[in-house]
Amino acid sequence: MSKLVIVGTVAFDAIETPFGKTDKILGGAATYIGLSASNFNIDAAAVSIIGGDFPQEYLDLLTDKGVNIEGVEIVKEGKTFFWSGKYHNDMNTRDTLVTELNVLEHFNPVVPDNYKDAEIVMLGNLHPGVQQSVLNQMIKKPKLAILDTMNFWMDIALDDLLSVIKNVDVITINDEEARQLSGEYSLVVAARKIHKMGPKYVVIKKGEHGALLFHNDDMFYAPALPLEEVFDPTGAGDTFAGGFAGYLASTGDISFENMKNAVIYGSTLASFCVEKFGTERMIDLTDKEVYKRLQAFKNLTQFDIKLT
Repeated sequence: MSKLVIVGTVAFDAIETPFGKTDKILGGAATYIGLSASNFNIDAAAVSIIGGDFPQEYLDLLTDKGVNIEGVEIVKEGKTFFWSGKYHNDMNTRDTLVTELNVLEHFNPVVPDNYKDAEIVMLGNLHPGVQQSVLNQMIKKPKLAILDTMNFWMDIALDDLLSVIKNVDVITINDEEARQLSGEYSLVVAARKIHKMGPKYVVIKKGEHGALLFHNDDMFYAPALPLEEVFDPTGAGDTFAGGFAGYLASTGDISFENMKNAVIYGSTLASFCVEKFGTERMIDLTDKEVYKRLQAFKNLTQFDIKLT
């Protein structure tokens, strides 16, 4: 069984959207990535840090989903990372209301010994120095190292980010971040520039407008599935990354052709994530529901046309 190491936050979120608001609920990049990747037959491990205020039931949930939590450090006297945000009516823009780093401020990730030979490493959105330290702990070069990041790190730690980008195979960012990182407006040109920074593959997420995959001169586009209701976009990008990495780990095939399938799986799982607040939808997701939505994706994107 292929091993997947997932690095990121396990956290509390408080979310407000036009459809309602929550108190503190389960969140964090590693949580969403892990829940998404758990839909595949792989051996996944989360590497993160939490405080003594983190409920055991949330840890049990990850374990029950098949996510190994040996690498989740518990600082009993500390408090867990907390983020609160409010989404605007378009659901694409949001305001961060509260960010409390708490134990995350002094996070030194430790990859469990049994996972230092993992075939795939998914570096969730964290300080690039933390991401690099995880790569440094691997006893052999992973078959595939995937990195997710955001504009915040481009603003405050660009040199560190560029350094770790050199050492990964895939980068997943949204369109705004791709433009900032590359200095280019055209996403095609932006991807070409980012390729030169190190990654062989560039995935640019466009939210409700789908995702683009670039590899040299090859390009693939997957639309987002039109949904009746979008309650909460929080975690959609991480859920996409978890589906993308989980599928590749389960198949062992990291070719461009198979990455197209991984993008579709990632988009499919992300389409579930947004249907309820936080991780609620991903917790109860069934294989049958995933298959049915994959079929809907296939129907959405296939057509016959007579070319003259």
